[in-house]
Amino acid sequence: MELGGFDIDAPRWDQGTFMGRLWHFFSITDCRTALLPDARLDEAKALVESCRAGTLPPGTTKEQLYYAKKLYDSAFHPDTGDRMNLIGRMSFQVPGGMAITGFMLQFYRTVPAVVFWQWVNQSFNALVNYTNRNAASPITPKQIGVAYVTATSTALATAVGLNLYTKRAPPLVARWVPFAAVAAANCVNIPMMRQQEILNGIAITDENGNRLGHSQKAAVKGITQVVISRVTMAAPGMSKRDDFVTGAGTAEPTAKPLLPFSVFSSMAVSKLEPELRDAIVSQHGDAVRYVYFNKGL
Repeated sequence: MELGGFDIDAPRWDQGTFMGRLWHFFSITDCRTALLPDARLDEAKALVESCRAGTLPPGTTKEQLYYAKKLYDSAFHPDTGDRMNLIGRMSFQVPGGMAITGFMLQFYRTVPAVVFWQWVNQSFNALVNYTNRNAASPITPKQIGVAYVTATSTALATAVGLNLYTKRAPPLVARWVPFAAVAAANCVNIPMMRQQEILNGIAITDENGNRLGHSQKAAVKGITQVVISRVTMAAPGMSKRDDFVTGAGTAEPTAKPLLPFSVFSSMAVSKLEPELRDAIVSQHGDAVRYVYFNKGL
């Protein structure tokens, strides 16, 4: 089969539909890819780069390219191309998040248990947020430490406070304590771990990938979408009274497509900062109406 001109970076499924986004997120959260050795991932990366360069090995099939891109997206950062740490990958979110959510829902009646499992969860979240940040905006070790302490403290304070407040509440109400703590912590953890993007802006491009500048407004929009998406993903699993492990495991890939967000997002030029908007209009006129950026996951 002739594959000349095959665009490996084009979405395999229509991202404008729920089912298209569902298949996409099932693909990137497939925990089986987390079990593959680095050598196999490097092979997939080499094949993706060969396709981009237009030098495919003879006999390469479209299915091989799709699978290589699946492995590449699951393990390598979209900005740097570097292999991400295992625990921070989206493919580790189902088993990792499922286990932690299960423990938080099971052990929520005592303050020590709430403190410990919220600390474990926020440590996990901090690593995920750092791993899936927009890598074009560097963050120092000190900033990482401040973000981690702030997010963890917020989660612990919320969880312990709610735990004490709901001591005499019905079990159904008490079961929402972990979710409330997770939601509050996500509102702090993600922006703190990605504060440099908010302060300095993130790279924006036109539809062809040509860089146009850096925008703080694009960073705020992207991070807000990530926060909403993470809270939405946590809700189904953490609101179940029974079978919470299954609920936690299926929540991520099925809840995320309900939101119209993919790895990349867009923004109208008219919504950008005045100086940046004027510069784009001055150089490109009406040819560029929307800008695009990597919002992370």
